Parts: sequence; C-alpha cells; structure tokens
Amino acid sequence: MTHSVVDASLDLPALAPPMAPAPAVPVYLQKVYWWAYVHPNAVRVFEREWLVNLILFNNYGRLRDAALADLGETVHGRTLQLACVYGNLTSRLQQRLAPDARLDIVDILPVQLENLAGKLKSDPRVALLQGDTSSLAAPDASYDQVLLFFLLHEQPEHVRRGTLAEAVRVVKPGGKVVIVDYHRPVRGHPLRMLMTGVFRKLEPYAMDLWENEIAAFMPPQAAPVSVEKKTYFGGLYQKLVLIR
Repeated sequence: MTHSVVDASLDLPALAPPMAPAPAVPVYLQKVYWWAYVHPNAVRVFEREWLVNLILFNNYGRLRDAALADLGETVHGRTLQLACVYGNLTSRLQQRLAPDARLDIVDILPVQLENLAGKLKSDPRVALLQGDTSSLAAPDASYDQVLLFFLLHEQPEHVRRGTLAEAVRVVKPGGKVVIVDYHRPVRGHPLRMLMTGVFRKLEPYAMDLWENEIAAFMPPQAAPVSVEKKTYFGGLYQKLVLIR
C-alpha cells in the first residue's frame, strides 16, 4: 500500500512521492461509518469539542492528556499518529514537538485529513498522509512512537490485527505504542447497558474490545516486550503502552 499526500496548504513534507496513487476507502468504512467520518456533513457535525467530550462522558480531556503524557512533555524523534481524531488531540501534540521532531498522521479518508489540516498550524515537522493503517508504507523501525486514539474499536477484526501488527513493525526497538480505546466496564457500571446498545446499533466492532484484551489481536511475531495497562471511568476506557 502506498501513501498519497493531501495538499492542505500546510506545505508539509511527505514520506512518499506526491503522485502515489490514493488507496481506496474500505467498504466497511463507507457502509458502517459514513455518518461519522466519511460524509462531509459528518465533519461539520462532529468537529465540536463539547460534542466529542459529551460522547466520551466528559472524559475526552482526561484521556487525551493521559495519551500525551506517555508521549512526553516534549516529544522528540519521529511520532506516527494512526487516524485523525476529532477535537484538539493532534494540535496539542503538535505544540509538544521538539524543534527537530517529526509527526506523521496517516488516515484513509481525505475529508478527515483536510479537516485536520484546518486545525493545525503550518509546520514543516508535520505531514498528513493518506494511507491504510493496516498496510503502512513506512519502513520497519522508522518511528520512535506510535499513537492510536479510539481507532481499534472502529475496525473489523482483520483490519485491527493488521493495524496493530503495523504499529509494532514501524516502531523502533525500545519505542512505544500508545493506545487509548474502549474497555469492558466493571459490573454494575451505570452506562453498561447504554453502551451495549450504542455498540450494537452504531459501533458493530467495538464489542470485540469488551470481550478480548487488545493483545489478543496481535500476531505472535508482533508481541511487545512489555505492556502497561490502565483503565478509566469504571473500566469503560483503557490506555495501553506497548514497549517493543
């Protein structure tokens, strides 16, 4: 799979030649998530800080800051973010970049990359790349850290497995993969029934993360050296830090 570069008036450097063919939008995204990410109206609806926070029951800032803390107060080296995120996560990450750091964001949807470009300051350290997170164009061990923020629950199992394998493949030995996503809440959690209904209606792949540990979707050859796990909000959310 190749990357193509989204021209978003950011004058951003690229990992692959600008004329590389754009990857096709997966059928599952068009079918299941057209309302949230694919249709242009989705961006206009969901790109609101208060709405993102509401969807996460007032936990967006807490989870965002937890992820950023693991990347570092000052972010050095090369960082890869897999998929765009509504809200200010990426702009906050951009603010932490060291002068010689690099941040690449890969997403399959041009509309999401264009939306993110509008939220970021012009910066030669940042590149927006259209690509498939389960089949990255980056070489092995080319990043110091990789961030996945509420991505895995939106992917069918075979895509999720590919994304995790790729995340570990492209991170350097000793580097980290930071994952924030849903998790099975504790018994008696007041939102358990509500979220079960939401997942079954709108997020058909999300229950996988209730029924399995994320490590279960990683191929044996991609097993990290260590895994640090922390849960939030009665177990409804989790943060993993994988060290390669």
